[in-house]
Amino acid sequence: MEDETTQPLLNKVDPRSEAEEPRPSTCRVRGLFLAAFAATLGPLSFGFVLGYSSPAIPSLRKTGPETLQLDDDQSSWFGSIVTLGAAVGGVLGGWLVDKTGRKLTLMLCTVPYVVGFNLVIGAQNVWMLYGGRLLTGLASGVCSLVAPVYIAEISSPEVRGLLGSCVQLMVVIGILAAYVAGLALDWCWLAVLGCVPPFFMLLLMCFMPETPRFLLIKHKELEAVAAMKFLWGVEQEQEVEENESSHEDQGFHLARLKNPAIYKPFLIGLLLMAFQQFSGINAMMFYAQTIFEQANFKDSSLASVIVGVLQVVFTAIAALLMDRAGRKILLSISGAIMALSCIMFGIYFKISLPTPNNSSNPDLLTTLNSETVGASPGLPWLAVSSMGFFLIGFSLGWGPIPWLLMSEIFPLQVKGLASGACVLTSWIMAFLVTKEFSSLMSFLTPYGTFWLFSAFCILSVIFTLLFVPETKGKTLEQIEAHFQGR
Repeated sequence: MEDETTQPLLNKVDPRSEAEEPRPSTCRVRGLFLAAFAATLGPLSFGFVLGYSSPAIPSLRKTGPETLQLDDDQSSWFGSIVTLGAAVGGVLGGWLVDKTGRKLTLMLCTVPYVVGFNLVIGAQNVWMLYGGRLLTGLASGVCSLVAPVYIAEISSPEVRGLLGSCVQLMVVIGILAAYVAGLALDWCWLAVLGCVPPFFMLLLMCFMPETPRFLLIKHKELEAVAAMKFLWGVEQEQEVEENESSHEDQGFHLARLKNPAIYKPFLIGLLLMAFQQFSGINAMMFYAQTIFEQANFKDSSLASVIVGVLQVVFTAIAALLMDRAGRKILLSISGAIMALSCIMFGIYFKISLPTPNNSSNPDLLTTLNSETVGASPGLPWLAVSSMGFFLIGFSLGWGPIPWLLMSEIFPLQVKGLASGACVLTSWIMAFLVTKEFSSLMSFLTPYGTFWLFSAFCILSVIFTLLFVPETKGKTLEQIEAHFQGR
């Protein structure tokens, strides 16, 4: 491998190296947790961007200037254009993370966050709103790639699962923050609030180190040692020798796809992102408000807050379990819960919409409010419970773990490119599933569509058991060696 010359240095100062003594106290790794917190302010901003459209669209329609009164089609674009920006951000982030480094890329993504929200604040027409959302989506795409990579590379194996899961935890906290703030603030002040997390991330990241692994690849051994002392409390009695070996072949070439240490994790990463989106998470969130209304939750804003709280609580539980239970078992349990929930949801639609005309009607916002559903008052609660169990299952595994594994399984020399491809896949799949969901509902019927999602969830469990490696407690170098068969 091209990075074998950096391996001795990594082993020499890795906090898990057998030659190193255990860290004597928690206080010596405060730098690690501070750096991880600073990096997760990016995902917090990402979550706020995702949640912003839910309270902002009704607010724009009620209190916005006449030039910003959104119709249904404009509202749809205002909410979904973020995914297009994020897809571009995934590609850009994959290039930046290898060229400029993990730390600087995180700092750079604060610019489109702030500029985007300021475009929304000062919008004079709907195109400025679109531009602001596109820029915040771009920043979110970059951040969704680089934050997991930065955290994985600074973490020791015993806490990597916990800290890596905090990326998704901060995303759902950001979504919840947007929902809660939207109860009191209008669209403009909500955008002002959105500028706060990226500002603090920029401020904190100025004082955080680059990841030691990236510094070693760039032949900056002294800076790598200083970063290790800050992050892990490792005391070096001798200076790490200058690494004079060539890294001319450090970049990616197509010929390297023959290497199992590259193509195996690359395919696993792509399929993890595909299964995450094909689970039906966007469909559940799309109809969440209507489902709660049918169960007599008349305040749709409060219903959104309930959904957000549910995601935060169980994502936090997943973070605590990640380094104890392991990734594979949580993914398997998560997929099984989601499959059962989608089956129950399909049964709900099958019972609620018995006639051919209704069962093939993609406009469920009308159909769910019809007297057909109201004839069975217990049925909406079947939908609510199905959605609740689905969100619990997703938060326990398929929400946080694909992003965590993406940051763990790729070798250093292709991490930017491979991670960028995974982020691009995730956002393109999210856009396609969301955009074509109504067509699926029309073609397969509503219950057939959710049963299709359940089939994908079952396939995700089989895929996990057969192909996804367990990374709990392993160093990044050990994970790479696993794919090489060493």
